[in-house]
Amino acid sequence: MLSAKPTPMLDMRDISKTFGPVQALKSVSLTVFPGELHALMGENGAGKSTLMKVLSGACRPDPGGEILIDGKPVVTGDPIRARANGVAVIYQELSLAPNLTVAQNIFLGNEPRRFGIVDAGKMVARAEAILERLGVSFSPRTKVARLSLGERQLVEIARALSTDARIIVLDEPTTSLTSRETDRLFEVVVGLKAQGIAIIYISHRMDEVYELADRVSVLRDGGYVGTLERSELSASALVSMMVGRDLSAFYKKEHRPPGARRPVALTVRGMSDGVLVRDCSFDLHEGEVLALSGLVGSGRTELARLIFGADRKTAGSLELDGKPIDISSPAAALNAGITYLTEDRKELGLFLDMSVADNVNMGVLSRDANRFGWRNYAVGDRRAAQAVSNLSIRTKSTKVNVGSLSGGNQQKVLLARLLETKPKIVILDEPTRGVDVGAKSEIYRIIDDLAKSGIAILMISSELPEVVGVADRALVMRDGAIVGEVAARECKPISQEAIMELATGASAT
Repeated sequence: MLSAKPTPMLDMRDISKTFGPVQALKSVSLTVFPGELHALMGENGAGKSTLMKVLSGACRPDPGGEILIDGKPVVTGDPIRARANGVAVIYQELSLAPNLTVAQNIFLGNEPRRFGIVDAGKMVARAEAILERLGVSFSPRTKVARLSLGERQLVEIARALSTDARIIVLDEPTTSLTSRETDRLFEVVVGLKAQGIAIIYISHRMDEVYELADRVSVLRDGGYVGTLERSELSASALVSMMVGRDLSAFYKKEHRPPGARRPVALTVRGMSDGVLVRDCSFDLHEGEVLALSGLVGSGRTELARLIFGADRKTAGSLELDGKPIDISSPAAALNAGITYLTEDRKELGLFLDMSVADNVNMGVLSRDANRFGWRNYAVGDRRAAQAVSNLSIRTKSTKVNVGSLSGGNQQKVLLARLLETKPKIVILDEPTRGVDVGAKSEIYRIIDDLAKSGIAILMISSELPEVVGVADRALVMRDGAIVGEVAARECKPISQEAIMELATGASAT
């Protein structure tokens, strides 16, 4: 005799939402059970955030749909009622006060009181009990400013538990975490499931979804596409549901002749910083995509920054087109034709409160000055409009602030700025981090077009399928040194297994 399914913890039925002429959600339904981790996937703009705003009460849905919690209809469009119903959303951008303690952050706005005065002792005791429930070691009296990003994420979860949350939404929770912090978060998530809490997990990272999800629902263009059980999960099925095309069309790499047949664009010899990078040497050929692979902390970004002149080297030399060159600063690198796309586009790459046009033109402002030194804005506007067209940047106007764009379109704006400098060498540090699968496919097309035009590309990526699909060769780093090379052969792609063996040292045992 089959046991009956439990009552859904959450049942969202036929949820629609329009913003003026734009229909952001079209009769979307989502069902989540107690103790289930339900992944919600889709490209940026698919409707995931809008659906969660409806759930959290931040956004009122159009008439016609309903939300049930524990089988009972609830009032929508009210954040206070949503919180009282046990709903908590933990966003990618954390909302903690770093100058306050952990306990103060957990109970901010909901402090236990005695005779109208905040009961600090009771607050610390209750915070201690919640932190113990999560299995964390830091004290509730610790200032949040002293915590790592991973620990701050756990404080956000503790805050949700302090309100007796039974439905927790995690929005891209691992974007800024190290691998160790990610593992710790996963342990906490598994523990929350065991306590019967329903978790909605939004992520672009398929490996996380494979590891954690019980079921996956996919949205596309504001509509519900379908739900897959854990046993049905596959990359081809998810990509097809998210972007409406087969996985075979995802990577755009065309056949390129082996590096030995192309001139060397950049020669790196004996590069070191005395601490994190040790005696690294390699050649990068024209029209080649060369990947730097390895585990987090292996020295990949540090090596790229030495080449670009962002950090000071203690030893090593560079040759560009066979001629020695001294790169002592990023300005010198740019003047030589070497550009660098940072892995942290928001903090180190883009000017988020400035327009798309200003961001695209930032590296070539001197070109737009007339003989009196006045800037010709019309030239810059035409350049930005052309970049938007060439790179398929989705924006209403080049005058829109770049901070309002999706992650993938922000990344393409940053690429556009770099390309306007007419580089010979492009260094890409995690070029698709935090972007959806549709934007990834477009970025891969851009990388392939650059390689076909003869530009040499050095790409750092933590995603092995990306390395296999995009790169011609991979240099593997471990403990600050290049420990081996894995290359694509005729009719055979780069071997993921060979990369991991070198990265972990398994090949030496």
